[in-house]
Amino acid sequence: MKKLLSEFKEFALRGNVIDLAVGVIVGSAFSAIVTSLVNDIISPLLGLLFQQDFAELSVSFGGITLAYGAFITAVINFLIVTLALFAVVKAINTASRLFKRKQEETPAEPAVKVCPFCKSEIAIDATRCPHCTSSLDTAD
Repeated sequence: MKKLLSEFKEFALRGNVIDLAVGVIVGSAFSAIVTSLVNDIISPLLGLLFQQDFAELSVSFGGITLAYGAFITAVINFLIVTLALFAVVKAINTASRLFKRKQEETPAEPAVKVCPFCKSEIAIDATRCPHCTSSLDTAD
């Protein structure tokens, strides 16, 4: 039992699990904000256009009622959330490309140097040339 609790603790405190939990909580809060935006601001403005409460728009066929106003409200909600997620992903991708470009521009430390005696390429930290066996100054 103790081992099981230890494994669970290791799993739960792993970075990915915590990141996922934070993402779900923030996503839920963001969804509530978007739902409020659609229900409290956008739908009433559309209601002015249709001269009635937009969320209550419906059509009845016999005993069936199609609440297309509520469906359109859900579609608007989905589009706003999707647009916001697209903007976040686009910003992350742009930042990632800029970071990679900056890394590529930074010159790498040379791995080889040229022997001043025989002009052969040798390891940067060599103290003796393997080709001509000349002793090299460490300042090269």
